[in-house]
Amino acid sequence: MKMTFRWYGENSDAVTLKQIKQIPGMSGVMGFLDYKAAGEVWTKEEIAAYIAQVHAAGLECEVIESVNVHEDIKMGLPTRDGYIANYIETIRNLAEYGVKVIVYNFMPVFDWLRTDLARVIPEDGSNSLYFDEAELQGMTPLEIVRRTAEDSQGFTLPGWEPERLALLETTLKQYEAIDAEQLRANWKYFLDAIIPVCEECGVVMACHPDDPAWPIFGLPRIAHSQADFDKMVALHDSPCNTVCLCTGSLGSDPANDIPAIIRHFGEMGRIGCLHVRNIKHLGYHRFREASHLSSDGSLDMYAIMKAVHDTCPNTYIRPDHGRMIWDEKGRPGYGLYDRALGATYLNGLWEAICRNED
Repeated sequence: MKMTFRWYGENSDAVTLKQIKQIPGMSGVMGFLDYKAAGEVWTKEEIAAYIAQVHAAGLECEVIESVNVHEDIKMGLPTRDGYIANYIETIRNLAEYGVKVIVYNFMPVFDWLRTDLARVIPEDGSNSLYFDEAELQGMTPLEIVRRTAEDSQGFTLPGWEPERLALLETTLKQYEAIDAEQLRANWKYFLDAIIPVCEECGVVMACHPDDPAWPIFGLPRIAHSQADFDKMVALHDSPCNTVCLCTGSLGSDPANDIPAIIRHFGEMGRIGCLHVRNIKHLGYHRFREASHLSSDGSLDMYAIMKAVHDTCPNTYIRPDHGRMIWDEKGRPGYGLYDRALGATYLNGLWEAICRNED
């Protein structure tokens, strides 16, 4: 298992590589060029510059996150082939610089959604990302976009790129004619084009689940359960077609048994990497991010790490969304302190599990 940390780059992240390197057990980063719009080619020059920085800090960069899929691909528009060609060029460029896993998603319009980016936790006064479907009642998609932008602390947010959301009304209208089966057919078209290239280059594609794990604003969403990902795996049967198993995204639905889902896809060899975090269920379609400690949330983190150990022990893991603690100011969900605590906690669980196996 390799413990990693998400890093947006020196011009877009309040957390530095020096700080990441000082977290015990940290092997590298899950990288991200957040200024790249969906559909753009990630050039060799900018990839080389980013990875050189990471290596200079004594860290690896073998996983790249959020090479976003252009909406035209998801909608199956005639322009999709050009964007797929760009995606293939990006895969080849990333592979040339040692990237082994590319994380993406196939969520229409909204990559993730919260109704509050800094909900105060009464028990300790920290704050965290929060979702309550009841708060969406009466709100339009444009209103939630405006609120999210206002609460982002001035940072960019993955999945909320302004140039893409500027066309929100038009895009939502286009999706009215697309149901889940059509979206899945469009996904297959994409996978059939890129997976042979991944096999050639030695790169694994890892699809992130819908977040939260149910439909939003009537949009089709087809990646939030074990059954959904079984269908995804069947779209193009290849070891390069895998899941980025995000415990918090899938865990937002209490019906999802996260350790069992890890074991299912781990035994199949279809987990490309994991985002491991805890959440606290507060009611129907209502939850908040919690510390990684099992007792602070609703997920059994020991059982999750044991399932990883038993079925996919050589995978990449990163602590996912953290709370804002100790008066830290930063990108919502991506501060330093709570994620560093999370990494240390997960590494502690891992050491205990390994020792119990001896």
